[in-house]
Amino acid sequence: MPNIALELGKQAASLGVKSAYGETVDVDGVGVTPVALAITCFAGGEVEQQGDGGAGGGMAVPLGVYVRREEGLRFEPNLITLLAVAVPFVWVSGRAITRIIRALKK
Repeated sequence: MPNIALELGKQAASLGVKSAYGETVDVDGVGVTPVALAITCFAGGEVEQQGDGGAGGGMAVPLGVYVRREEGLRFEPNLITLLAVAVPFVWVSGRAITRIIRALKK
């Protein structure tokens, strides 16, 4: 019987860069390469009386695209993802600045 953890490990080794960068597509003479933050998790195990088992999951967040034109290569971010990351960052930064100002006033 094959070891499920080893099989999952072999499959996970091929995910790497292929899951973060998509295939380059030419659109009207412009090369576009999608970029994503990809997270993959696998687990496996064996219970004596129940046999082998395993599970896996993954997630990809689109970050943007690399656009290759005659002028050169440029990264264009996904605005929705940028806003989703920026809102909590701005809130935390604002809270930190107000606390620093209050501490300096005392």
